[in-house]
Amino acid sequence: MTEHLIVADEQATRVITLRRPEKKNALTQGMYRAMSDAIDTAQNNPDIRCLIITGGSGVFTAGNDLDDFLTSGRPSVDTVMASNAVKFLHSLAHNVKPIIAAVDGVAVGMGTTMLFHCDYVLASKTATFSTPFVSLGLVPEGASSLLMPRTMGHQRAFSMLVMGRTMDADEAREAGFVNVVVAPGHTEAEARKAARDICALPAEGVAISRRLLRLPPEDMTRRIDQETHLFAERMRSKEAVAAFKAFFARKKEE
Repeated sequence: MTEHLIVADEQATRVITLRRPEKKNALTQGMYRAMSDAIDTAQNNPDIRCLIITGGSGVFTAGNDLDDFLTSGRPSVDTVMASNAVKFLHSLAHNVKPIIAAVDGVAVGMGTTMLFHCDYVLASKTATFSTPFVSLGLVPEGASSLLMPRTMGHQRAFSMLVMGRTMDADEAREAGFVNVVVAPGHTEAEARKAARDICALPAEGVAISRRLLRLPPEDMTRRIDQETHLFAERMRSKEAVAAFKAFFARKKEE
């Protein structure tokens, strides 16, 4: 477990809370590892009927902590393929329990792509969604190249994944990956209400219906691994090296 993640079981719901507000909940390898563990250990626990992922009030997550991600230098294909982020994505793909996301504030990169593995998404009016992979010389991750066009259509997915356009909460609801938009500070409470509704339904009926609605896990993990291989190759490209240098130079000036 990590100090930057809180996992609490509330009756039949496991609540996974990102807690690194000073860094806008930027995700470290330790946080990915802890989230994977929280998801994996719920799979064969009949007492856990539903999962909630939240960043608390004001922020969901700013995506990967780039300093943490790059501490070992330019990652190779092998190290990226074995990373805790990829293990987390595999945990999402193989998860059989309904997942609710409560997004209050920014959801960048993985903060957006993980939502397409969730079953019900609540967003506050201040929520924003962005996937700036290509601007960093990279490619989409998290099976987003498979799941986002399937959810919102090719044109919207292209706008987000390739052009890097940001969506607000209302646009995300119109695009189909946000269910309900609520007032700031209310996403967690509404997520708990949705979880209670799900937990009140017949468990086997929910599990079978969810499985029918979703793509087979092997389809998602195949795309995750394909994206990851290309992502690792792109990390070593001249475009990505230049983009990261420019990014860190801007951070120093801030």
